[in-house]
Amino acid sequence: MSRIIAALLAVASCAAIAQAQTAPSEQDGPVLTLDQALASAGATSPSADVGQTGIRAADAGRTVAGLRPNPSVNIQTENVAGTGPYRGLDSSETTIGFELPIELGRKRSARVAVADARVIRARIEALVVLEDLRLRVTQAYIEAAAAERRLAIAIEQARIADELLRVAKDRVMVGAASPIEEQRAAVLQANAQGELARARRTVEVSRANLGRLIGTPVSGPLDMAWFDRVAAYGPVAPIRVEGTLAYAAANADLAIGNAQVRLARTQRMPDLTLTAGTRRLEATNDVAAVFGVSVPLPLFNSGRAGEAQARAERDQFEARTRLAKADAEQAIASAQADLANALAMVETTRGPALDAAIEGARIARVGYGEGALTQIELLDAERTLAQTRAAAIDALVAYHDAAARLRRLTAPAPDFSGEF
Repeated sequence: MSRIIAALLAVASCAAIAQAQTAPSEQDGPVLTLDQALASAGATSPSADVGQTGIRAADAGRTVAGLRPNPSVNIQTENVAGTGPYRGLDSSETTIGFELPIELGRKRSARVAVADARVIRARIEALVVLEDLRLRVTQAYIEAAAAERRLAIAIEQARIADELLRVAKDRVMVGAASPIEEQRAAVLQANAQGELARARRTVEVSRANLGRLIGTPVSGPLDMAWFDRVAAYGPVAPIRVEGTLAYAAANADLAIGNAQVRLARTQRMPDLTLTAGTRRLEATNDVAAVFGVSVPLPLFNSGRAGEAQARAERDQFEARTRLAKADAEQAIASAQADLANALAMVETTRGPALDAAIEGARIARVGYGEGALTQIELLDAERTLAQTRAAAIDALVAYHDAAARLRRLTAPAPDFSGEF
């Protein structure tokens, strides 16, 4: 009887190993790759609309900044509705004037410079939004793939628990074990079924979250070959933070600050308003030309306060640029370290450690069936195998997440310097 039980457990062990290697998916349909998910998200996500509308608003702002002040027409009637000779309209004087504001100090070009800087900032922000979306979709894809793999392990563990319970009942029936072993096996089976139900719910939630990001339900299997694939990682060349998208966004804000300082400086130059018109004298029916020049007196607002405000804001942008550089350097270094550590963990948990855990579980099943090992030793071997497989999945999740974060942090910034 012990040999029969040992043979049954050996068969279960071989089936478990095959189950872990194949990790079948319960979904039907074509495989959804990460590239396809990213393409779908870029076409349907509101994030793309956010970036494009920001660019359109900045372009419209540039058009407005380049417009000159509007002229105005002034109609004025004097010497009416008075007393004596000014009663009625006989002594009235009607003036029709044309007023033209003249901007001095290159105000228009300064406004355009601010608008150009904001257009560049809007374009960079659109790229930042898309890169953030790419990171979110990648992380959601990683979570969904990991949930699929954990579900496969949960199915396997539930099947092993069912087999162990059946074997424990047979051993108790023939008097080869105490009833406590059957109770332990029953608890193990209940826990395995609970973990299986939780894994199924996690798969449903993670696939639904991925579907929300890409704008379409995820009905087919995921690309598990991509999830299992890792690249060799070694010493890398230093990354120049100044060429990244994160630093470019902060530097674009600094460019806006510099342009605003120039604009505030130009505002200190008073503008002129030229007036030209004709005046008609009702009493004599004569017409005369009228000319005038208007210049504001900077008695209460000389523009110094506005320039000081612009300079303070520019200094704040400059400080934020330095802070963004330091933060980017720190984040890149952390992502690189996380990537290297995750790769080492993947190689460990998928290599000798996993092989040893699989072999240990196989030996424990055979030994328990032959009566050479206790149930406690078998359960410990099964627990070690499950933990090693879970650690391998966690390592793959950490690896892909670190790689995605590093790609986001090092996304290159485009060169807009020659466009304006």
